[in-house]
Amino acid sequence: MKRVVITGAGTVNALGLTVPETFEAMREGRCGIRDLVFRDVEKLSIRIGGQVPNYPAEDDFSRKDTALFDRFTMFTIHAAREAVAQSGLVFDGELAEKSGVILGTAGGGATTWDDSYYEVYHQDKNRVHPFVIPKLMPSAAASHVSIAHSLQGPSFTVSTACASSNHAMSQAFQMVRSGMAPVMLTGGSESMLCYGGVKSWEGLRVMSRDGCRPFSANRNGMVQGEGAGVFVFEEMEHAKQRGAEILAEVIGFAMSSDASDIVMPSQQGAVRAMTGTLRDARINPEDVGYINAHGTGTAVNDKTECAAIADAFGSHADKLMVSSTKSMHGHLIGGTGAVELLACIMALKDGVVAPTVGYDQPDPDCPLDVVPNVAREAQVEVAMSNAFSFGGLNAVIALRRA
Repeated sequence: MKRVVITGAGTVNALGLTVPETFEAMREGRCGIRDLVFRDVEKLSIRIGGQVPNYPAEDDFSRKDTALFDRFTMFTIHAAREAVAQSGLVFDGELAEKSGVILGTAGGGATTWDDSYYEVYHQDKNRVHPFVIPKLMPSAAASHVSIAHSLQGPSFTVSTACASSNHAMSQAFQMVRSGMAPVMLTGGSESMLCYGGVKSWEGLRVMSRDGCRPFSANRNGMVQGEGAGVFVFEEMEHAKQRGAEILAEVIGFAMSSDASDIVMPSQQGAVRAMTGTLRDARINPEDVGYINAHGTGTAVNDKTECAAIADAFGSHADKLMVSSTKSMHGHLIGGTGAVELLACIMALKDGVVAPTVGYDQPDPDCPLDVVPNVAREAQVEVAMSNAFSFGGLNAVIALRRA
């Protein structure tokens, strides 16, 4: 099997419009959760989120493009541009024909759905924009990224709720590792911060009104975010031959299904995904120094994940650094794993572990080192990123320091 490395990264999220801005915010432990700004927000009970502030769509796209792109697609294209630029790749000839894009999203064009329903049901319009369907389809972002960069190989979208990005990146990793493609753009995006999107989540009664505090005894729910993360996964020898900078090596992944409940997580399902990743990467538990946890800030998720980590890593769990960056950028649902992978890259490449902010009350059910409130300098050789979604669909990915 071929070895796979990351040679480019791009993002837009509540912490920044670029990877360097996001890293700076993570190092500072800065929280990007703020008051939401959109139509009819005053009618909601939940009015905070990891919203991208003042996104400059007019700088990124022409008026023609903005009429064709949902917000989640704009985020994805923005992040992909940064990732490809950093990689230094130019996709043409055989490279373009064989390379592709696999992205994750849960809601797809949620803002387009919301705007269209508003026009039809509230404003009594009898027609909608002719590009509504091309804008809202979950595969729109993958299609537009492939068009923008002439990626003619395997390209599609994965939708597995909160694990969408990790599932997408795992499939991209597998394609490069198997030799099916020399390069894949991968990651995920989400933009569900609109009236209909937040109202739907309110119904689950898992949302916090005042902030995201994973693993803290006084946590009271999750906070939604929005944005995108896109990476260039490249076959290692291909990257070395062209002298590319390697950000990290992708060394393993595993997936599992709880097969038990549509919303309640299973400890054993999470354990199988983590131990499966260790086997696939051919590493031991003690090789892992940092886990970016799923860490949503809900009592059930946090306690289940902590118990699963203790089960999967045994005595080494006490030595692991485990943080949830959702406390800073919010839960991007289908896009969250992509932004969280940035924290793993930062730990490996820069030796800085992002903190769990908002933590102030230890929980005996979460007795791990959650890197509370302040980033930590540490040499990390291997990092893992957990994603455990509604429906019990789990995906875990592991990286090694380049």
